[in-house]
Amino acid sequence: MTTTTRFLEDTTAAGPSVLHRANFPAFFTDVEHLEDFMSMPTQELVDDLAHVPGDITVLGAAGKMGVTLARVLKRAAPEKRIIAVSRFTDAESRAKLEKHGIETISCDLLDRDAVGKLPHVENVIYMAGLKFDFTGREDFLWAMNTLAPAIVADAFARSRIVSLSTIHVYPWSDPLRGGVTESTPPLARPGEYANSVVGRERIFEYFSRLHGSPGRNVRFVYAIDMRYGVLQEIASWVLEGKTIPLETGTVSIMWQGDAINQFARLLRYTEIPASPLNVGGPEMVSVRKVAEQFGALFGIEPVFSGAEGEALAVNCDQAAALLGNPYVTVDTMVKWVAEWAQSGKPTLGKPSKFEVRSGRF
Repeated sequence: MTTTTRFLEDTTAAGPSVLHRANFPAFFTDVEHLEDFMSMPTQELVDDLAHVPGDITVLGAAGKMGVTLARVLKRAAPEKRIIAVSRFTDAESRAKLEKHGIETISCDLLDRDAVGKLPHVENVIYMAGLKFDFTGREDFLWAMNTLAPAIVADAFARSRIVSLSTIHVYPWSDPLRGGVTESTPPLARPGEYANSVVGRERIFEYFSRLHGSPGRNVRFVYAIDMRYGVLQEIASWVLEGKTIPLETGTVSIMWQGDAINQFARLLRYTEIPASPLNVGGPEMVSVRKVAEQFGALFGIEPVFSGAEGEALAVNCDQAAALLGNPYVTVDTMVKWVAEWAQSGKPTLGKPSKFEVRSGRF
């Protein structure tokens, strides 16, 4: 059996195969291998979904994380109906989902009538939103990040809703102080994106309280995939000899496979009203250190500018107590990303812009 096909499985009589550290690959041969591995469920997800009645809809399923999230749900709970909803401007993502037994529905979440016609399942994971390239259409940014959630929350008044939020709702803070906790109010930061996401959280909280519908607002860190994310960006800067800015000198990151498993598990741990939860790795990661790790692997001396300052430092202890720590460590991610970058495998060309401090992405 090849490394690629090792992870190509759906179910057996004994149930779905699950992720173990023993089956981590040394590297990923191609995109298919990467996505197969990244969409493997953990045993904890299989167990938690067994306690969550009803089917599951993923809204915003065609994004960078949505496709693998829908797949991990289907693999963890093959008996459930998994519905992926998006505008599906990219036919490839829709085909990938349908290939793995996931229903797809094309829908504009700003269309109240269309949303009202979606199947009213008992569980919703909300992944839709806008962050980048909104200059000149700030009204659309606010519509996607506040109006669409209001339409969805009203239409799915009887459903559990786990909504993806962001650590950008938090202020900059000193990473040496352990990171901000969920008790820190989501104060608006510079830039309309952060402000609009505070609005998104408050909308889901309001409708959760209004309808008595359980929810969670997941204040998520930066996702790590071989094709995008903080580590991919730093690796490419080192390879290309670009100067690496250190003003945002520490980052919170998490392997995307770990992240989607934890998002899905939160369907079992929703609250009324919808409450925030910081989801990410157990440590703040030094930009300087990982650049030097990439440099050692590539045989290149990294070039730096600036000095470390305040960061979006978050404390994820509450999530760790509830869900446990991620399976994939920072060192493992660095090695995987290094091989992917050095071998010239494809990237998505969608930088996280973690180094941007103005709030405009």
